[in-house]
Amino acid sequence: MTTPMPPIVSRSEWEKALADQLVREKELTRLKDAVSAARRRLPMVEITKTYTFDTEGGPATLLNLFDGRRQLIVQHFMFGPDWQEGCDGCSLMADHIGPLSHLHAKDTSFVLVSRAELSKLLAFRERMGWALPWVSSARSTFNDDFGATVYGEEIHSVSVFLRDGERVFHTWQTFNRGEEPFMVVFDLLDLTPYGRQETWEDSPHGWPQQPPYEWMRLHDSY
Repeated sequence: MTTPMPPIVSRSEWEKALADQLVREKELTRLKDAVSAARRRLPMVEITKTYTFDTEGGPATLLNLFDGRRQLIVQHFMFGPDWQEGCDGCSLMADHIGPLSHLHAKDTSFVLVSRAELSKLLAFRERMGWALPWVSSARSTFNDDFGATVYGEEIHSVSVFLRDGERVFHTWQTFNRGEEPFMVVFDLLDLTPYGRQETWEDSPHGWPQQPPYEWMRLHDSY
């Protein structure tokens, strides 16, 4: 069976359709700017509880994870204490985090936090070829307190923190599809005629589709 394809038109017809589409995409860009502006105006909550993390350099506090910078982005990476490898989706996000020097230039640190013991996290990091800082929250209630573990189940999330001297504040958090902007593969697939090829998408009849995320694997397991 032949997979359906978009209609074939002349170059001038295509340019007109593309111009119309780009108007909508520019509206989306401006909407994103507006949402980001609203995010910068959110209130924040002070974190007064003490958390201890196991790191490559020994025990550390949440304040230590800033590594002297003003801002901190935490990827709540799903890796339970009894798991043998990390979550596919969380790994997909970590695959997209490039050299942290760009974030550091903007006074911002980035760290992965999981409940599995540190030795497991570091072994999996080596397997994946990442150079990202990764710490274990196994000895604290950090995951539970920030909704990254609920009734013993791991939840993927991203949190942002700000510090003022030794005071730490929680400024923003997202869950589930809120993490998609950090996974460029989705935006790249959205540019293609067949999109993400998942059943929830509004695509023409006959377009190739499969259940969401069913295709996803660790990058060394395809």
